[in-house]
Amino acid sequence: MVLVALLWSTAGVVTRHLEFARSFEVTFWRSLFAALSLLFILPYFQGRSVFQKIRNAGAALWLSGACWGVMFTAYMVAFTLTTVGNVLVTLAVGPLLTAVVARIFIGYRVPARTWLAIVVAGAGIAYMFASQVGSASLLGSLVALSIPIAAAVNWTISQHSHDQGHALDLVPAVLMGALLSTMATCLLAYPFQASVHDVTLLGLLGVFQLAIPCVLCMVCARVLHAPEISLLQLLEVIFGIFLAWLWANEAPDVTVLLGGGLVIFALLANEWMGWKQKSLL
Repeated sequence: MVLVALLWSTAGVVTRHLEFARSFEVTFWRSLFAALSLLFILPYFQGRSVFQKIRNAGAALWLSGACWGVMFTAYMVAFTLTTVGNVLVTLAVGPLLTAVVARIFIGYRVPARTWLAIVVAGAGIAYMFASQVGSASLLGSLVALSIPIAAAVNWTISQHSHDQGHALDLVPAVLMGALLSTMATCLLAYPFQASVHDVTLLGLLGVFQLAIPCVLCMVCARVLHAPEISLLQLLEVIFGIFLAWLWANEAPDVTVLLGGGLVIFALLANEWMGWKQKSLL
């Protein structure tokens, strides 16, 4: 899972080294290579039955695939509109947004400690966004916010299906998301301006930053508990900001450090208190 977080974190710094590709074209090439690689990777893990699952997909699997598609698309577009730090800190609120969405739609009971964490993390995000009012960075941060929202909806769909006795396999949903993202951005990417250098970098991202780590994350989810995965995913924020600073000279500003610090603190405190309560039972 640490390797997954490290691979995910490379997107921001690689985006800073593109020559001509911008906006939806960046997403198109990454999603295309991810979809092509998943067509080979997934049968290796699940056999050809994975294609049967997609052909017989119900509404829940299609909705999950659509959520993955939104996440794949918005992720790269956000990097072209704002800083790496803004995007990654915004993504970090995912676990807390998931608790809110699950509470609204499937009646998930949210502990008091999580409500407190939501308030603190929300203050951190609000501080970041307020400092961006009137700048192009705000649009990028709002695009980035759609990612944890889609992730929260995706988890809620999966949990609801499980509660109904229909375990939702998220692995084929990842492939569906990559295909939907590719189709959605194909026309929006026109006219294509990416150089061979850009396509090579985005191809590597599609395989090693998206396809492989997403599959590995699904495998890790079978072994690790949800709190462990949530905490280890936070390493993406640290790795990503550090890599952008080291290899793209993009140092995080004060608002990202302060707002991001509140978000990370809220998440860590929430998970720590959760473990503490379980250990006392």
